[in-house]
Amino acid sequence: MRNLSWIPLTFMLLAPVSALAADGPELRTRIEVGFLDPMYHTVQFGSDGTNIDYVDEGGQDVLFPFVRPSVEALFGRHRVGFVYQPINLEGEVVTRRDWLIDGLVFPEGTPVDTRYSFPFWRVSYGYDVLSDPEAELELGASLQLRDATITFTSADGSLRRSERDVGPVPILRARLRLPVTESTWFETEVDGFYAPIKYINGGDSDVVGAIVDFNVRYGFQLTEDYDAFLNFRYLGGGAEGTSDSEFGDGFTKNWLHFATVSLGFTYDVL
Repeated sequence: MRNLSWIPLTFMLLAPVSALAADGPELRTRIEVGFLDPMYHTVQFGSDGTNIDYVDEGGQDVLFPFVRPSVEALFGRHRVGFVYQPINLEGEVVTRRDWLIDGLVFPEGTPVDTRYSFPFWRVSYGYDVLSDPEAELELGASLQLRDATITFTSADGSLRRSERDVGPVPILRARLRLPVTESTWFETEVDGFYAPIKYINGGDSDVVGAIVDFNVRYGFQLTEDYDAFLNFRYLGGGAEGTSDSEFGDGFTKNWLHFATVSLGFTYDVL
């Protein structure tokens, strides 16, 4: 049975919205489109398993399409946001050495299809602590829902290992926005945490995890309702420890550093 301790966390995160400002709400949508570059990514399943370098030997030595839609509602100095981040990295490789994955050996020379799927949904709340109408410094928190599927399959289908995981991740966040000229602006934001997961989501497994979602963007006001921007983003983190597993001893180690470059557009709906 999946842990449901994230439900009260969701209500705690959304509770400040009850303090709506008299001049709201405003509704804003945003889309980013670009590419994702896996700079570093390793994974290991089983304490005696192979530490596989996705970039060097797992098919992640190329650029992948990147898209990130989001929507946010503003109530004066309060902001509630929602983002969906699809991540699905697939590769077709031939193993250059034996891979041991959760007790199953993929011999050297085996054609293998790899899949690393890690989409997430995130709801956020922030409060602008500055009274300056031009600059914004927003502090708050987020609740992220991860939905991971990691699969290794031989090309003939005779060998397969697949790990899946769904769970909530509470995160702290901050955002800074500054005007540069009358029609341009600079913005940076970060969502992140580092903690023993069992103390955060109510689980009982010894797993330590981390996540950092950091970006900087430079934007241009095109019209009263439309902005365009160039965005650089870093996505990093992972997990290491032992939990329940269908195969092997349950040990998992997964750490990654991704970079994205994208063009984005913002539209003020209301």
